[in-house]
Amino acid sequence: MIGIIDYGMGNLFSVSKALERLGAGYFLSGNRAELADADALILPGVGSFRDAMFLLKSEGLADMLHGYAASGKPLLGICLGMQLLFEESEENGPTEGLGILPGKVERFSGLADDGTPYKVPHIGWNKLKFAKESPILAGLNEGHVYFVHSYFVKACNPEFLIAKADYNEEVAAVVGKGNIYGMQFHPEKSGPLGIQLLQNFLNLAEAAKAGPT
Repeated sequence: MIGIIDYGMGNLFSVSKALERLGAGYFLSGNRAELADADALILPGVGSFRDAMFLLKSEGLADMLHGYAASGKPLLGICLGMQLLFEESEENGPTEGLGILPGKVERFSGLADDGTPYKVPHIGWNKLKFAKESPILAGLNEGHVYFVHSYFVKACNPEFLIAKADYNEEVAAVVGKGNIYGMQFHPEKSGPLGIQLLQNFLNLAEAAKAGPT
C-alpha cells in the first residue's frame, strides 16, 4: 500500500488519480503511524518551502520521514516534495530542509549567461536527459516532462543525479540515493513517460516488500 503524505501542501488529487490509473492501492494520511507502516511513501508539494517545513515539523512528520528513509522502504518526493529532501532552501530566506539528500535549493536567476532575461517560474514541457542508470528509469527513453517551479537544486552532486533538464541552468530533474527518489517535475502530469516513472516506483515498492530473492 502506497502512502501519500497529506500535510496540507500537496497536489493530492492528481497524484491519487495517477495511482488509480495504475491500479495501485494507496491512502492519504497525515498520521505518522499510518504512514510509517506504508510499503512506500510519496511526498508531494506545492507552495513555499518554509511553510512546508513548518508543517512537517509541527506534525512530527519530519522525524517520521527520517526514520522512513532509514528503513530502506521507497520514498518519492515530487516537485516541492523533492526539494524538501535536501539540506536547505533560500526561498523566503535560508530554511533548513529534511537533509536526507545533500544539496541546496536556489531560485532561478532570471538572467542567462549573456544577460538575456528569461521567465521565472519555469513552466511547461522540457526534455528529460538521463545522467546515469537507475531502476527508476527502467525501460524508458528520454522524453519531455512537465515542470512548474521557480527554485531548483543548484549544482546537484553527480552521485545522486539521475536525470536533468536545461532551463538556462542545469536542473536536477530526477535524483536518487538508495531507496530515496525525487522528481522536480510532475510525473502525474507528464503523459506516458511520467506515468511509467510512477510505475517504476511502484515496482520498486513491490520488490522492497517482497524482500531479497
